[in-house]
Amino acid sequence: IQPHLKIFPRTVHGEKRRAFSKTWYSQHKWLEYSQSRDSVYCFACRYFSIPNASETPFTSHEGYSNWKKAMYKDGGFKGHEKSEGHTNAMYAWSEHQKNILTDSSVRDALDKAYKKKVEENRIYIKTVAEVVLLTAMQNLSQRGHLETDTSQNKGNFLELMELLSKHNPQAAGNAKYTSNTIQNEVIECLSEMVREDIIREVKESEYFSVIADETKDLKKTEQLSLVLRYYYNGAVQESFLEFQRASQLDAAGLTQNIIQCLERYGLEYRSNLVGQGYDGASVMAGKCRGVAARIKTEAKHAFYVHCNAHCLNLVIVDAVKSVPEAHCFFSLLQKLYVYMSGSYVHQKWITVQKDMYPEAPRELQRLSDTRWACRYSACKTVMDRLPAILRVLHEIDLENSGDRSVEARGLLAQIDLTFIGNLSTFRKILGEIKLLSDVLQSPSLDLAKAVDLIHALQDTLDQYRSESCFDELWQDRESLRLKGYFREVFYPILDHVHAEMEKRFNKTNCDIMRGIQALNPKSKSFLSEEIVVSLAGLYDCDIEDLKHELYQARKVVQRRAGCGNELSSILGFTTFLESYKEVFHQLFRLCRIALALPVSSATCERSFSKQRCLHRLHMLHMLQSKDK
Repeated sequence: IQPHLKIFPRTVHGEKRRAFSKTWYSQHKWLEYSQSRDSVYCFACRYFSIPNASETPFTSHEGYSNWKKAMYKDGGFKGHEKSEGHTNAMYAWSEHQKNILTDSSVRDALDKAYKKKVEENRIYIKTVAEVVLLTAMQNLSQRGHLETDTSQNKGNFLELMELLSKHNPQAAGNAKYTSNTIQNEVIECLSEMVREDIIREVKESEYFSVIADETKDLKKTEQLSLVLRYYYNGAVQESFLEFQRASQLDAAGLTQNIIQCLERYGLEYRSNLVGQGYDGASVMAGKCRGVAARIKTEAKHAFYVHCNAHCLNLVIVDAVKSVPEAHCFFSLLQKLYVYMSGSYVHQKWITVQKDMYPEAPRELQRLSDTRWACRYSACKTVMDRLPAILRVLHEIDLENSGDRSVEARGLLAQIDLTFIGNLSTFRKILGEIKLLSDVLQSPSLDLAKAVDLIHALQDTLDQYRSESCFDELWQDRESLRLKGYFREVFYPILDHVHAEMEKRFNKTNCDIMRGIQALNPKSKSFLSEEIVVSLAGLYDCDIEDLKHELYQARKVVQRRAGCGNELSSILGFTTFLESYKEVFHQLFRLCRIALALPVSSATCERSFSKQRCLHRLHMLHMLQSKDK
């Protein structure tokens, strides 16, 4: 301890008052000064003397304080320095300092090497994770058929790792972390990171809907896909959460699966779950004991929405079943696809197209039993390539090659003006329906926009029933004498489609649907107090505050429209209100609820497509492992 005081205490020594001088510190490094005793000590002798060393004034309790003799040549400080005990103590102190420096250097070196290794490992494991993520996102198999050092192709994952190591030495580590176990752990970590972000966004957005659908995987195990829909950061999000194995397919079992999932991730579904989106199966949509009804008993605001894309598909199915001519037409279309897919006929089909058309050959489309709107592509291809189809069938008929020629002759006989009329009819109708079907599957679509599009399709079908539209459709046909017959087919199809749409999409009497429309800037009832208040009552809003907000919101929107910044959708209106959410708290809450309500379960179906790809890759890898 070497305190540097401005003034040290003075004591009488002989005839003068003397004091300790701080300059002595620099002359004698071993000095220690005690302010309480006004004495000095020898640091080296006190801590590094040999055992049982004799006591000196510099090691005693009182210390040394004879400032008069402190700087004598043969006494004081210099006299102490010449003593053998001090010399040994100073040597021991010096060795101790060397050891400290050496140990510190070693520790610093080891610490530096450790930090460097940690950083290299982090870079390497990050590279491994990025390669795993790349192969997963690009739907590439990771494992190779043979992954030994002598293999010419070790698989996508190892080959990418070797390529990166050539350009970045840090991408080549001693610990490889390339086993399938590590890959699965990395994928699980990445998925958990994504899932945590989704849960965080849902909790911040507060209000959400759950969308669920189930299907069988390649192992015939029932899988339940769960998707959350919510408004976040100026956009509507539909985020896939997870697959769940559905051991019980009754309403109670599926309800338990959904609720347990929401509870596991800490989501406040009792107060914040505002919507449910499922298909129309009775186990999901049953009014008394279905999944939707059971969840609504737990979450009173969870409004059920039947998947609109599924409803539209059922419209076409029921309309076709109601018109026998239409049902026969699609059966013939499927027979034509099957016949043209045969190896011999298909080769001739390609050759004829190359000879007749400058564009690339087209393939006939297989008819989907679940996506009827996609049958538009089948009708369009057949109509555009009908001359080539007739030529192929006619050539095979002339070949007299047994069953193949007999089938061609039978198909030719059925491709008459009736078939062509049905083809034109369904190409027209399905073209309009497919446009709506594609839009309904958009994750960002809200219910208000969906209702507008459905009404627009109904208006279009009503226009098709007019004489002028019918004449325009058939003006290029060779035989106008069949006009009356086609009216007997065309009009019934339109009538059945229109009736089914009225039955399945008639939600105008629903307070929630009317309330959502009242939040749409393009609606005639936009910000109608009666309708919006009715909606607010279903979600326990503060009615008095809401009425004041509605009045102010109308004024603000009018001023905005006067400046040329007119709002066009609920999403745009919600984004606008977000900047003033402290002022329009109740109205902003209703808009978020409206956007969170589901439109379709298409996102679940997209997850099924990915699941099938993953299972195919997994089964392929298992087969390769058996071959090894």
